[in-house]
Amino acid sequence: MTRKNNLCDFILFGGHGDLAFRKLMPALFHLCKDGYLEEDSRVITISRREMSNEEHIELVKEKLIQFLPEDSFTEEDFKRFAKKLLLVTVDFSTNEGYAKLQEVLNEFEDRDRINYLSTAPDFFGGICQALSENKLITENTRVVLEKPLGRDLKSSQEINKKVLEYFQENQIYRIDHYLGKDTVQNIMALRFSNRLFVHLWSSNHIDHVQITVAENVGAEGRWGYYNDYGAMRDMIQNHLLQLLCLIAMEPPCSLDANDIRDEKVKVLKTLRPLTSADVANKTVRAQYTAGSSIGESVPGYLDGDTKESDTETFAAMRIDIDNWRWNGVPFYIRSGKRMQRRNSEIVIQFKTMPHSIFANKGSSIEDNKLVITLQPEESIELKLMNKIPGLSENMKLQEVDLQLNAPHTLKRKSDAYERLILDVIRANPTLFMRLDEVEAAWRWADKILDGWADHVVPMKKYTAGTDGPTAAVQLIAQDGRSWHDE
Repeated sequence: MTRKNNLCDFILFGGHGDLAFRKLMPALFHLCKDGYLEEDSRVITISRREMSNEEHIELVKEKLIQFLPEDSFTEEDFKRFAKKLLLVTVDFSTNEGYAKLQEVLNEFEDRDRINYLSTAPDFFGGICQALSENKLITENTRVVLEKPLGRDLKSSQEINKKVLEYFQENQIYRIDHYLGKDTVQNIMALRFSNRLFVHLWSSNHIDHVQITVAENVGAEGRWGYYNDYGAMRDMIQNHLLQLLCLIAMEPPCSLDANDIRDEKVKVLKTLRPLTSADVANKTVRAQYTAGSSIGESVPGYLDGDTKESDTETFAAMRIDIDNWRWNGVPFYIRSGKRMQRRNSEIVIQFKTMPHSIFANKGSSIEDNKLVITLQPEESIELKLMNKIPGLSENMKLQEVDLQLNAPHTLKRKSDAYERLILDVIRANPTLFMRLDEVEAAWRWADKILDGWADHVVPMKKYTAGTDGPTAAVQLIAQDGRSWHDE
């Protein structure tokens, strides 16, 4: 696949949707502002809404002002960006309007074309078919698929099979925005460029790993969508398993995209499958009830129009990896909505010192931890023990944090979508999921979803604004451990 610098037509299907206005347009605006988009590149919005191009430009401006930080938007920058904006009305539920898109794209037939499908996955196959039938797919055309890619392995395979009828695997970019975060990418740099961690990164020295993705918002604004997927499908099958893979993978032989993805697939294939009994003992699912969040009273998940639902808003589980490096090291993962605070973190818990020479038989010694925080602020901290200054007869210790963050030399931290969109433009698939990776994740997750569908695990409740159900505390406590925030 050949490219001409970063010159492209970026075609955004569902370009008037929430994701497009909240994340994708701001990312494209910053890429333009920072000089990563060629001057003649175009951002072509595909929408069902009939409006003039001038009205479209005004709408984009209004949304950028709404979602960008105040100091990020200037009229001068927007004038440059506005020159790239173009609206084409297409009803992709009926495939009407592609002739107009064909006319627009054929102005520059040799240009890279990036089709970003920010739509429901039900439309992916139909859009790809219409692009093919209208001869809009060239060797320099790529397609970006937003999650969720199905509700289980079977539906995921159906979606991917349809897209693969029209695009080659190397043209398909399955996006997971968590992989675009700088700190997530820094996991590989931390692991594979520092001798300090190379020999510590195994069951010889690590007791367990925790991965938490907590949100303080509820599902109200997206209730219809969320109720079809829940925490397992919406977060754990993709975001959290991807984080687990980066923590657990073996060193790739190079930074080539397929070398990295090969190692991630190996991790997914070594996840211990859960039997029905394992699902009952090692997983928790729950829904939030009315409570208080961010200082305000909020309704419960079932307090809207629909009073019945078997969809979980919280999930936690223990995962075991059956290979030499991680034998006996449990991975505890959890994700939920309406939690006490918005927080995403990975905790590498090192083993206890085998013997203490300090006072109180070592009770003052905390186990070392490496805490990788993804949100709300990205950071990496190594928690170590240090002597408390003073003249006490007995040496007293305290836990201190060693900050491992890169110097903040940039005025603005780039958003994950900026990195991922730019990688698509550069035809770099490293941070995107390959087909076998998606299928391996679903194959493992389906065992849990099947168990839940059979009501092997009862639906627990937790009050909005708390850290989840007590069952999640019991899940890790039964192994003699506790969550990091406890």
